[in-house]
Amino acid sequence: MNCIHFLNTGYSDCIILQSGTHFAMIDAGEDTDYPPNKPALKYPGYEKEVVEYLHKNCMGQDGFVTLDFVLGTHAHSDHIGGFDTVIEDDKVKVKKAFLKPYNAAGINYLERTQWDNQEVYDQMRNALIKKNVPIETQFDGSSFNLGNFKITLFNGKVVKRWRKTGENENSVLTLVECDGCRALLPGDMNWKCGGEKEFAPQIGKVDLLKIGHHGYEFSSSPFWLKTLNPDIAVILNTKSRVHKSVEARIKKYSGAQIYTSVECNGLKAVFENGKINIEKDIMKKKKQSQ
Repeated sequence: MNCIHFLNTGYSDCIILQSGTHFAMIDAGEDTDYPPNKPALKYPGYEKEVVEYLHKNCMGQDGFVTLDFVLGTHAHSDHIGGFDTVIEDDKVKVKKAFLKPYNAAGINYLERTQWDNQEVYDQMRNALIKKNVPIETQFDGSSFNLGNFKITLFNGKVVKRWRKTGENENSVLTLVECDGCRALLPGDMNWKCGGEKEFAPQIGKVDLLKIGHHGYEFSSSPFWLKTLNPDIAVILNTKSRVHKSVEARIKKYSGAQIYTSVECNGLKAVFENGKINIEKDIMKKKKQSQ
């Protein structure tokens, strides 16, 4: 099977790529822990659910979950917060990691001081070092295969900007191609610093678009949506939190069918016979026998 698993981790990102017996992971959802001096960052974490899903759905015959690579799109806890738990799990083996350096000096003051960007970045990096996982820090334009998938990475280098920005603008974009179909996973990329305008022409038409930044206000400009022109839009969030303007733009400029991960309870995009089919409720619990 060639598919992309979009897990239900609330309003955070956790994505698993699967091609046959090859697996990889892009972001790992929100974490439970937070710095003691930043109690406002006490969010629901999903480490347990993510690890359980990996064990149940991605384990090989050797009794281990082998991830060909893990990729942290950017240093926000709702994307890489859960990675230290995944990487350190006794049943998980990671072959390689893509993780850009976190450049705190280029981040705006409010985010740099009030959020835990540095902490979650350090936690992921330290877990990788502890498990002797090779880390690639510069990978802009890299292209390689994961089973039948062709993977291409964009924005994979540290960019010096003319003003201090938020970490969202540093998001790595992943293009997944297979069987004549294309899916784009852009992290929290938005139009504030021109990222959508820069990368859309390089990528072109896609069949599936993971909507950037959970469908919040500054994601998904008309130019981005018209250029990518997706048939399927996946939003890792609950429908009630998706900004109405974003939903309206998706419908107006692409006409894509919208799926939200919470209402779907996770979903799987299956590449098959030249098209992408969506399967819902992938995180349902099996009924226990009485």
